[in-house]
Amino acid sequence: MEVIIQPNQEAAASLVAHIVARELRANPTLVLGLATGKTMECVYRHLVRLHQTEKLDFSLCRTFNLDEYVGLFPSDPNSYRYYMNHHLFRHVNIDPRNTYLPNGLATDLDEECRHYEATIKRFGGIDLQVLGIGKAGHIGFNEPLSALRSRTRVKALTPTTLKQNAAPFGSEENMPRRAITMGVGTILECRRCVLLATGDSKATVISKAVEGPITSMISATALQLHARATVIVDEEAAASLAEKDYYRWIFANEPEWEEYR
Repeated sequence: MEVIIQPNQEAAASLVAHIVARELRANPTLVLGLATGKTMECVYRHLVRLHQTEKLDFSLCRTFNLDEYVGLFPSDPNSYRYYMNHHLFRHVNIDPRNTYLPNGLATDLDEECRHYEATIKRFGGIDLQVLGIGKAGHIGFNEPLSALRSRTRVKALTPTTLKQNAAPFGSEENMPRRAITMGVGTILECRRCVLLATGDSKATVISKAVEGPITSMISATALQLHARATVIVDEEAAASLAEKDYYRWIFANEPEWEEYR
């Protein structure tokens, strides 16, 4: 795992977007794993700008989202399909048929989970997975006690997650209680993953995810097992990291990051 500290949220999100752009230019048929949430909105804004100003081409890539709420129609403003259309898909030249999210309206949710896994495998697996992190330390909706080898499945949401995500729904009572999520094991099979976290509310959980013991109570700690995981944070989210100076030295001296310094 490598940790990159950027001065603010905008710089951190811009770096994530440029990593995605670099991977997409190197491999136009990239299979890209995507996340949702407030943190990601800035990333998608940068990607739309790169498409508009630098002709970043999405026409041959395929995308797989981490999760979707159970019971929401794609047209629901709180669904993740709506979110992705609104923040990215409608603004770039991606083929909508190549954008995949779990179907939270499926009659047989277990079969939908198996189908989602099979579809990812059919396209050769995910090349680059973009991740956020919840305040409970989850990636996707892999809530505490998610097995580190878990696959795409239905998960009940914790009170912490319900509280964190309630605002768009008006109240916790209006939120779906379940979601379909890629499993921790599914995520770990991606060839490269990039996690973005910003703001002081993420500082404690980032320090646990990066520097704490691997535990199913904090599913993001599983990224310590990944061969190529990059965690990008702003100064506020980095506040509780014990080895900040070391991470800054690595970023300043690693040739891979020269064009971004």
